[in-house]
Amino acid sequence: MSSQPTKAERKAFWKLLHARQPGFRIAVTEDVRITSIHRGEAFEARNGLHVLARALRLCWVSDAFFAHVCYRLRMRLVARGIPILPRLLHRISMMTAQVSIGDPVLLHPGIYIIHGQVVLDGVTEVGSGSVIGPWTTMGLKEGVIQGPTVGEHVFIGTGAKLIGPITVGSLAKVGANAVVTKDVPEGARVAGVPARELGSS
Repeated sequence: MSSQPTKAERKAFWKLLHARQPGFRIAVTEDVRITSIHRGEAFEARNGLHVLARALRLCWVSDAFFAHVCYRLRMRLVARGIPILPRLLHRISMMTAQVSIGDPVLLHPGIYIIHGQVVLDGVTEVGSGSVIGPWTTMGLKEGVIQGPTVGEHVFIGTGAKLIGPITVGSLAKVGANAVVTKDVPEGARVAGVPARELGSS
């Protein structure tokens, strides 16, 4: 007997994933806010035009933010069943900032991607307020579609690798170049290859 999901099961799986994606305006507004904070720039969302102006400025000065907005728009188009354009936006993200975010990935509103060279794939989830350093990979173990689940306000250092169906608790810090293959408790600091707990943040 085959254990492969049926067409109806696959359709239901994707429908559920897409339903969890945040609205474009809400997500981008929070992304603008958290990115501005981390860049040391004061920001208050006075109105939609103010948010739009700040978002356009960040897209101009930060390739990673531009790629991030492309991802947000792409996922809204995918949820609406619009063809072709989502693939073009994905290519643009990769060409401009080498940011590759897979369709099953859920980024909650208010994520800061410091620079490009980021790969996120599988059924992966990143909580609000988290920071993703450059050269970061969040991916899969062979034969498993479930990727990492990252809590809120997690810092992921440059070059870190988070692999497989692991959970990284809120407020945790993952050191540069760490390879994380096991769960990280809330508020813990981990580093090394393989990553080991160094204490609390």
